[in-house]
Parts: sequence; C-alpha cells; structure tokens
Amino acid sequence: MIIVTGHVLTNTENRAAIEAKCIAHSQRSRAEPGCLAHNVHADCEQPDRLVFVEKWQDRASLLTHFAVPESGAFVQAISRLSTERPVMDIYEATGIGPADLKDQASSS
Repeated sequence: MIIVTGHVLTNTENRAAIEAKCIAHSQRSRAEPGCLAHNVHADCEQPDRLVFVEKWQDRASLLTHFAVPESGAFVQAISRLSTERPVMDIYEATGIGPADLKDQASSS
C-alpha cells in the first residue's frame, strides 16, 4: 500500500476556494482505480492548514493518479492560491493489526 500525506495553507481570502478544490479533488480521486482512501481534513491546531491523507493500492495506481490531467491542474491551482508551497510526503507501507502489536509486545 502507498500512503500519501500532505497539506496546504489557506487564509481568510482563499479558504473557500481552496476547500472547494480540495473536496472536488478528493471526490474525483476516490473514483480512480486503486484508490483506497482520499480525504482532506482541517488541522485542529492550525485551522488554516488543510491536511490530505491518501491510501493507494500500489505504486502503479498512484502514478496513474499523478498522470490524470485533473490532478496536475489541481496542484497548479492550489499552488497559486496557497499562502505557502503545498507539502506532500509519500510512503510505502505494510498494514499491521492490533493483534500483531500485542504479539510483539508479549514476546519482548
């Protein structure tokens, strides 16, 4: 699984426009093959920061997502509106469950 996190900073003047673009992008992205989750959230400690959390089935799905013209247009639009350059981090992850953690804790 591939996990993508990121954030964009807003302000009073641009928040509504950025939120609308972020919501539309997340909704569109969730319909793409290989997208397991794609959401945008407000940061409770820094309300002008909108945080993305995405989960993709595999690297190929994410690369296909990046190649969609609407994805590129979204990044360009958000970059113009944001008060700072948007941030994105990408991770390759293997899921573990609570039972896995319990087993490790008891064997230590």
